[in-house]
Amino acid sequence: MLTFQDFFQACDGTWSTERTYHYYDQGEIERSHTDFTATTLEGAVKSNLLMAVMPEGVTAEAVSSSPGFAIRFDTVSETGATVGMSLQALFVPEQFVVGAKTVQDIPPPMAAQVAPQEELVRGFYLRNEGYSEKGAIAGRFTYLPTRQTLEMTTVYSQSVAVDQMRFIDANTRLRTIVTYRRPEGNVTPTEISLVGFGLERRQ
Repeated sequence: MLTFQDFFQACDGTWSTERTYHYYDQGEIERSHTDFTATTLEGAVKSNLLMAVMPEGVTAEAVSSSPGFAIRFDTVSETGATVGMSLQALFVPEQFVVGAKTVQDIPPPMAAQVAPQEELVRGFYLRNEGYSEKGAIAGRFTYLPTRQTLEMTTVYSQSVAVDQMRFIDANTRLRTIVTYRRPEGNVTPTEISLVGFGLERRQ
């Protein structure tokens, strides 16, 4: 079983991913290959990311206790289309954030609902760039040690993305992503637009 900190240490390195995406609207299926590298963020870089995305309500322990990565990936679809991106991501447990809400919360969609339990770690998922939209963004995460599963939920202006990563052995992870259309108002997203599955192997 990987603890919260162990999980992120295990993620460091170079990975290769085979993914399949199901587009609900078009009734289409797309396959792709991604190579990506995750490098552990150092203290100064983490501090800068915290100040840029979550400047208020963060305790002094947040930098040392929040794991993060610099991530670079390059994807090639089966049609030959290519996408590349570099970003920074930081995972800040809730106990290191105080005061008013710093993330716009809406009721989580079914794919992101997790029952409260003693071992569950909850927190804020910060990035200097979003996947669907440009600019810094804050989302939510949960980590369940007994399942070695990290789940990240991001509310964009037009969609809500739920991305899950699970270790099934030291060098293999399963990935799923479910994207919902963001509804009007403070209601639970239910309309799915995309479902993706991936198998990731350490290189």
